[in-house]
Amino acid sequence: MDLSNENVIHIKKGTIEYLQFRRLLDYKDILNHAYSLGTNMNFRTLRANKEELSLEEYNKAVQSYKDLCNDLKIDYNNLVKTNQAHTDNVKIIDKKINIDNPDFNLSEYDLTDGLITNKSNIILSTTNADCILFLFFDPVKKVIANVHSGWKGTLQRISVKTVKKMVEEHNCNTKDIICCICPSIRKCHFEVEKEVKEMFENEYKELLKTNSDIIENTLPNVKWNIDTVKINQLILEEAGLKRDNIIDSKICSVCHSNLIHSFRVEKEGYGLNTAIIELN
Repeated sequence: MDLSNENVIHIKKGTIEYLQFRRLLDYKDILNHAYSLGTNMNFRTLRANKEELSLEEYNKAVQSYKDLCNDLKIDYNNLVKTNQAHTDNVKIIDKKINIDNPDFNLSEYDLTDGLITNKSNIILSTTNADCILFLFFDPVKKVIANVHSGWKGTLQRISVKTVKKMVEEHNCNTKDIICCICPSIRKCHFEVEKEVKEMFENEYKELLKTNSDIIENTLPNVKWNIDTVKINQLILEEAGLKRDNIIDSKICSVCHSNLIHSFRVEKEGYGLNTAIIELN
C-alpha cells in the first residue's frame, strides 16, 4: 500500500518505510525529516509507567532508530528524544547532553512533550501510537520543533504554546511558521465518552459556535467522535499561522494500522512510531 498523497511521499527501501512532507523537502535548511512506517519497527525506548524495557525491546528500538537514520544519512548519535507524559511542556534544546550517544531516557526530558531548536546536529524525536505529532519549521529564523499532542495535549493547546515559545525564544514570526501534522487517530475512530466530550466542550466552546462538526454524537448520549486534528488546525490559525502553512498528512493511524502502530488497535504491548527532524 502506498500512502503518498498531495502532502506526503511514502518512501520504501527494503524493510525501511517512512513518510516525508513534500513541503519540507523544498528547504535545504532541513537536513532531513521522516515519520516512520511499518510495524516491523518499534521506537519504544521507555515505558510510559517508567518500568524497564527488556533488553530485547530496547535493542529493537535502538536498531529501528539506527536503520531509519542510516537510510536518511543522518547521525543516530544526534538524537534527542522526549520522555512524553501528555503535558503542555515544551523545552528549548541548545545542545545534546550525551556526547557520543543519543539522548534517550534522560531525566532532563521528563514531563516534556515538545522540543525546539535552532541548532544543527540535533535530531528532534517524538513518538506516537494514535496521538498527533507536529513538525514545525520557520524557514526565516531557521528554527524547528517536534511536538507530541494526545487528546490531553490538545486540551492544553500544546501546539499553540509551541508557536508562542518559538516567537518568544527565537523571535519567529507566526506568518512564517510551517506546521506539518503526522498520521494520527482521526475523527472516524477517536470515540470518547461523556466525560472527555465535556472537557472539549468546556475548553473549545467558542470554537464550537462556528465549527459544530468538531464533536459528533455517534451513539446517542453515550459516545462522541472528536476531530482533534481540525481543532489544532483552527487554533493554530487563531495563533497566527497561515492556513496554507498548516499541512496535514490526512492519514488515520487506525485506518492504516497495518503500517502504523495504533494503541486502539494493538492495545497492551502496542508499538510506537517516530517523527524526526534535523536542521542542516
